[in-house]
Amino acid sequence: MCLAVPGKIIGIHNQDDPLLRTGRVSFGGVIKEVSLAYVPEAKIDDYAIVHVGFALSILDPQEAERTLRYLEQIQT
Repeated sequence: MCLAVPGKIIGIHNQDDPLLRTGRVSFGGVIKEVSLAYVPEAKIDDYAIVHVGFALSILDPQEAERTLRYLEQIQT
C-alpha cells in the first residue's frame, strides 16, 4: 500500500530548471526537501500531495486542511 500526504510548500529552489526544481515542504512542522519536477505550476503556500519525495499534484487548500485534520485525529 502506498501513502501520499499533503504538505505546504514553504520555499522553492532551482526555479530556472524545471527538472531540477525542488522545494521545502512542511508536513505539520516537519520540513522535507522534495522534487517539484512534476508540478511546474507549484508556488509557495500551495499544498501538494507528496509521495516518496516527489510532489505529484497541487491540492485545494481546504481539501488539504481537511486531510491534515483527519491525519491528526488518527494520531491521537
